[in-house]
Amino acid sequence: MHRLIVMFVLLAGCAANPPAPGPSASYRDANAPFSSIALFEPERFAGRWYEIARYPVPFQNGCGATVAQYTSRTDGTFAVVNTCREGGADSPVRQIEGSARMIGPGRLDVQFDSAPSLSSPYWVLWVDEGYRTAVIGVPSGRAGWILNRDPVIPPDRLAAAREILDFNGYDLTRLEMVHKQ
Repeated sequence: MHRLIVMFVLLAGCAANPPAPGPSASYRDANAPFSSIALFEPERFAGRWYEIARYPVPFQNGCGATVAQYTSRTDGTFAVVNTCREGGADSPVRQIEGSARMIGPGRLDVQFDSAPSLSSPYWVLWVDEGYRTAVIGVPSGRAGWILNRDPVIPPDRLAAAREILDFNGYDLTRLEMVHKQ
């Protein structure tokens, strides 16, 4: 399950980054509040998202320029396609496909085709009013992401996203910026 937690949007790391937490470790304080947004509109969430920042996870090592595409299906689920480049702009593309279903307000259960028996909870902790920036976390705290509709995020929305991660107990010193503002 730990290895599936994303390609849902993400994948960009390098060896100079701090190591990801072990199987029982977390990037967040388990005593901090943790909740998804109640007024989540799945149809507005659909579309392309660029990974702006993330907490390092092993399956993203060596991958950059991560993009997640969420496409609404008629049954209320999403088709999910995550792509990244294994280096620079001309490097090979890695891709993983899967699906996500709503399991509560702002809560998705994400499953990838390469491991159909495993799924992972992705909680939408915040989206701005225009659905341009989103913060995703997992209850275990082993992963978290800041996503944006464009590869460059305005400073005010980046600051707001960081505040949401901080409020939910995430250690901001371990947050890895992937795209700069």
